[in-house]
Amino acid sequence: MHVDLDAFYASVEQRDNPELRGKPVAVGGSRERGVVTAASYEARRFGVHSAMPSVTARRKCPDLIFVKPRFDVYREVSRQIREIFYEYTPLVEPLSLDEAYLDVTENLKGIPYATQVAREIRAKIWEETHLTASAGISFNKFLAKMASDQNKPNGQFVITPEMGPAFVESLPVSKFHGIGPATARKMNELGIFTGLDLKAQSLSSLQERFGKAGTHYFWIARAVDHRPVQPDRIRKSVGAENTFEKDLLGVDVMKTALQPIIDKVWRYCEQTSVRGRTVTLKVKFSDFQQITRSRTLTGFIVSRSSLEQTSVDLLKMLFPLDKSVRLLGVSLSTLNTDDETESPQLSFEL
Repeated sequence: MHVDLDAFYASVEQRDNPELRGKPVAVGGSRERGVVTAASYEARRFGVHSAMPSVTARRKCPDLIFVKPRFDVYREVSRQIREIFYEYTPLVEPLSLDEAYLDVTENLKGIPYATQVAREIRAKIWEETHLTASAGISFNKFLAKMASDQNKPNGQFVITPEMGPAFVESLPVSKFHGIGPATARKMNELGIFTGLDLKAQSLSSLQERFGKAGTHYFWIARAVDHRPVQPDRIRKSVGAENTFEKDLLGVDVMKTALQPIIDKVWRYCEQTSVRGRTVTLKVKFSDFQQITRSRTLTGFIVSRSSLEQTSVDLLKMLFPLDKSVRLLGVSLSTLNTDDETESPQLSFEL
């Protein structure tokens, strides 16, 4: 899956300043030598885009509103969004502040369909940040990236294995991710205008003309991309949570509601051999107040029953409660991977 925030910097500015909503906005410098860093969709309708000189952007859109970038804010929002990704899979490969690849073949919530995972992630991004995201779902990274552009903004698109070859063949090479304007012009000069034209070229011919990149072009023209999603952070915790359709009352009801959450956490531990010493219970009440309670053991938790016992003990400590509960979560930290250089990974197949 490829998830891409829609007009990220500009959307953050419109979110935080209601006076900018619905208006053409450019994030960047408005001076003569300024450059557009990002443009809202209202500005894009006039042909304004990132990396465009500000003078040109102003000429295309006289009513364009320039806003100075606030990268500290964008980084913090990006961190929020990545935390949402990590609720579903540890296999997250950030490309920038506003986009990432996710491998959801095996996901922490046990959701069988990637389209459903995408819908949930996009809904949660909106719920927590009031920003929209688009997603592309496919069987490899190249096609997932191509798919995320299809229904922008605030949409998603699936390219199935059956669709893949025909989709690539009909695509102009200038639209291929990884083929820039200069390479596209060179391809056009060679009579290569579409994926079908590219597919007609031999491997040796592409290698001769484009070097190592020629091998990549040869395979993506055939909808083949074996690159795995490469996570770049060491996980410090693993957890799962559930927001309930109806608020919960009573310790026995909540103990029952904890069981599938504990199952999800322990399933991940079993798949990855990850173990932890600190159990944290997360509780969000009906009034949206949120608390956590933790317990660190002397040794690693080595069984589901031990994880359940500790989680339930933490829950019982909260009673009696004077309000109902809308969310419960369980996480493990102080992991046996804390000193390793690579993130634990779920097994997956292409």
